[in-house]
Amino acid sequence: MTVSSEVEVARLRQQVRELSRPRSRLRTVAASGLLVIVLVLTPLAIVAAWTSSILGDTGRYVATVGPLVTKPAVQGAIADRVANEVGQRVDVNALLQQVTPQQRPAVKLLLPRVGNALDNALTSFVQKQTLAVVSSAWFATFWTQANERIHSSMVKALTGQGGGAVQLTNNAVTIDLAPVIDQVKTRLVDSGLSVAAKIPVVHTSFTVAQSENIGAAKTGFRLLQLVGNWLPVLVVLLAALAVWLARVRRRAVGVAAGVIAAGALLLAVGLVVARALYLDKLPAGVNSDAAAAVFDQLVRFLRVTLRSVAVLGIAVMLGAWLAGPGRRAAQVRGLWQAGVSATRHAADSYGMRLGPVDSFVHRWKRWFVWGVLGAGGLTIALWPYPTPWVIVGTVLSSLFALTVVQFLDAVPAPAPTETPVGPVGAR
Repeated sequence: MTVSSEVEVARLRQQVRELSRPRSRLRTVAASGLLVIVLVLTPLAIVAAWTSSILGDTGRYVATVGPLVTKPAVQGAIADRVANEVGQRVDVNALLQQVTPQQRPAVKLLLPRVGNALDNALTSFVQKQTLAVVSSAWFATFWTQANERIHSSMVKALTGQGGGAVQLTNNAVTIDLAPVIDQVKTRLVDSGLSVAAKIPVVHTSFTVAQSENIGAAKTGFRLLQLVGNWLPVLVVLLAALAVWLARVRRRAVGVAAGVIAAGALLLAVGLVVARALYLDKLPAGVNSDAAAAVFDQLVRFLRVTLRSVAVLGIAVMLGAWLAGPGRRAAQVRGLWQAGVSATRHAADSYGMRLGPVDSFVHRWKRWFVWGVLGAGGLTIALWPYPTPWVIVGTVLSSLFALTVVQFLDAVPAPAPTETPVGPVGAR
């Protein structure tokens, strides 16, 4: 090729780059816009999926609220509520009927002086018995079974149908504590306070959720039912479209994973702020320790989901970086390949022969690699509720499988050429 031809080829290549540059810029802008949408939708998708799982899965709901019964602050709040209802219905005058007729005049004269002390002693006794009931194994079983029964009623309440143990009244979702009061009455009678048997059936309520905008909550619940399972899928599809539009797709994979991880971290920060605001605006008389325990327990699985998304995003970012042409990434890959090669040579030195396996793996190596990556992705996608340890275990298992593929890979040795037979001089 002459000098003039080389100059002409270079000029034509420059023209092609100039013609394709506006299109490349447009694709880059479109990919960047999609990633911004992914960043905004990621927290919403996580919250929608979490809420949908809590309200749509009874086992998940019970696993969320079940451990609340073991929190001392929550036990104390429920005990205070029940003891207050029971104490108001214990007739002090009826206690005089248990005194002998000879002692009644003296007790009546003494009662005005020790009235407050007697009320305090009675309240303390009822509180002690109530707390014993709330912290018992019976209450733990009652709490679990009650939450299993009321889950469908809570869903009905949020959808506006109502009915069941959970009612939607006065902008609040409430639970009837009548069975707990019955247990307290039985315990008081067994302890010698027979007057407690005269306490009528008390249907006091324990508020689970209360809001002036409960109508908006019902509308939001219906919306979550529609988008709870599909919004995460939409986020993944938008991220995949952004990768497809990007000029360097390997780098775009890492950026998209980082954007999703950043969205999860933003939601984690939002939870910290929401918790502080929630505790700061509690009404007077509400046990702040119990409220904090309830908040932390309700968002426990949401925090697990946030950590899982963040770990998965970081893992994908590292994978995209290791697959790139960077000097550090090449050094890491070189160390890994050197270790695998050294292990293979050591195995060969001990007489380990794989026969046709190595050539077969070498021929289909690309498909084996994609199969391992696809299996890891499907494992995480199909796992009901993946935790960070599930993500880490899947990533490590995939790395081990890729190491095995690299260990089995070997370039087939070329077949030796036969030397033609002839006279000695010709050889």
